[in-house]
Amino acid sequence: MEKEMTDVTQRYLEFKLGEEHYAIPLLQVRELISLPETTSVPFSPKYYVGIMNLRGQVISIIDMRTRLGVQPSESNEEAVIIVEFGELCLGIVVDNICKVLPVDEDKIQEVASIETKKRDRLNRVYRHSETDTLIQLVELESILNIDELTGLAKKAA
Repeated sequence: MEKEMTDVTQRYLEFKLGEEHYAIPLLQVRELISLPETTSVPFSPKYYVGIMNLRGQVISIIDMRTRLGVQPSESNEEAVIIVEFGELCLGIVVDNICKVLPVDEDKIQEVASIETKKRDRLNRVYRHSETDTLIQLVELESILNIDELTGLAKKAA
């Protein structure tokens, strides 16, 4: 039986980095693709994989595992989540795409953060009641530093 959506329920895309579960708002997701061939961009940060051509559009690809310091899993189900921030379109490499997850906003919990800039953006957690899994809700705009990436995307174009 499908769970009933309420006014405070939002949909998230759940994915895995290493052995941990993460999710981003589904409204930010444009599409999902398999890991493409990329072209590297010199003098880029380590987490910046490169650029790719997606149906005529040049898209920057970011490895979310490297950005967050997460050890990649042994799985060969890597995928790229294409997300949009206004006119900026980015691809995010993850280990696995799990599912679309309905999340009741009132069941999101704030957790104490330690003193790092990255951790400050991973301070919201949803506990999936059926699987008892903790899913970290990611604020991509903060984690990815969109201003920095806009500069890299312009440099690559």
